[in-house]
Amino acid sequence: MMKRTAQNRFKALTSACVLSMMATVAWSQSLTWLGTLGGDESRAYGVSANGVVVGWADTAWQRRAFRWENGVMQDLGTLGGLWSEAYGVSANGSVVVGWSLNADGQKRAFRWENGVMQDLGTLGGGWSAAYGVSADGSVVVGWADDADWQGRAFRWENGVMQDLDTLGGYGSEAWGVSADGAVVVCTAFYYDEDYYHYYARAFRWTASGGMQYLGTLPGGDWIEAYGVSANGAVVVGWAENADWQKRAFRWQNGVMQDLGTLGGDESEAYGVSADGSVVVGWADDADWQRRAFRWTASGGMEDLNLTYASLLTNGSVLIEARAISPDGRYIVGWGYNAATGRFEAFLLDTGPRCTTHNGDVDANGCVDDADLLAVLFNFGNSGNNLGREDTNCDGTVDDADLLQVLFNFGSGC
Repeated sequence: MMKRTAQNRFKALTSACVLSMMATVAWSQSLTWLGTLGGDESRAYGVSANGVVVGWADTAWQRRAFRWENGVMQDLGTLGGLWSEAYGVSANGSVVVGWSLNADGQKRAFRWENGVMQDLGTLGGGWSAAYGVSADGSVVVGWADDADWQGRAFRWENGVMQDLDTLGGYGSEAWGVSADGAVVVCTAFYYDEDYYHYYARAFRWTASGGMQYLGTLPGGDWIEAYGVSANGAVVVGWAENADWQKRAFRWQNGVMQDLGTLGGDESEAYGVSADGSVVVGWADDADWQRRAFRWTASGGMEDLNLTYASLLTNGSVLIEARAISPDGRYIVGWGYNAATGRFEAFLLDTGPRCTTHNGDVDANGCVDDADLLAVLFNFGNSGNNLGREDTNCDGTVDDADLLQVLFNFGSGC
């Protein structure tokens, strides 16, 4: 009896110690306006798996790339010029990519990490810009001028910038890259001299297959790709329809789906969750007003202003959604903040969402100690709205989730 009592006391003490180490999980939904760096405006373009936001914000006189985390907006500086903008962030929030003016006033692609902004160079010309980055931060995509000052889509890795070609067009650019850096989505631009007509085509690039043409919507002639799922199978962007209207699309297995609008004529998609099931962007409503949307196969296109109306103060509006975290929990973009009377970047926390995976809880491409600790610190939590710690999506963080991490430990590292 005394031995059992001692064991129970030990278990209770152990549980108390574990609970004291656990971070408090905020299950409620929230909307955060990120403010500026002292100026009048800001925009958010990327968000990590753990809610780190990147974009640009005005200072009193300049525009600067920022990295926002836990209420603090960090000015990332420049490459010697006055302006910079950030567009992509790694899964763990440590690597940021975008463009900055250098001391000569040239736009240059950058990769920022640990306080250091690296100039990624060009393809022989003067200008470049980065828009997307792989989950671990090692692969960067964007566009760069060649020696003939022709903008070309690039893929950068280990200091080497690879020209992805223009497929006969006068230029190309890359906006999205898969989690492992193997799949890049690009847009090439063309001019038909016979008809004095400009048009664009979207492609999906892989090292083995090169550029794969995605097609168009029926009757349309212009298409641009912006986002890609973690495995590279789902692509999103916008394409013209037969009426010359922009429409958000979702492409998979050779099929391009028109995602519609919110009652108006036009829409554009920019971000997609890791599994390809959730798409975000903007769409016109019935009053021709641009509104941020979220699309799912089951729910269709929803106006985030209506879904999360309780989070918006009177007069505030979410105008564009530009990115979504791998698990679909965080959505970022820009809107009008009625409290400050200015256009600002926002972070919408929709609450933890469950996505089955191989134990990579933080979605950085490597199953390691951080993933193991995330499961341990949330062990025993249950409900219908858990985060990625519930690796098998059964509604409880338990032994099965712990085993999922342990069986895959070291994978991708």
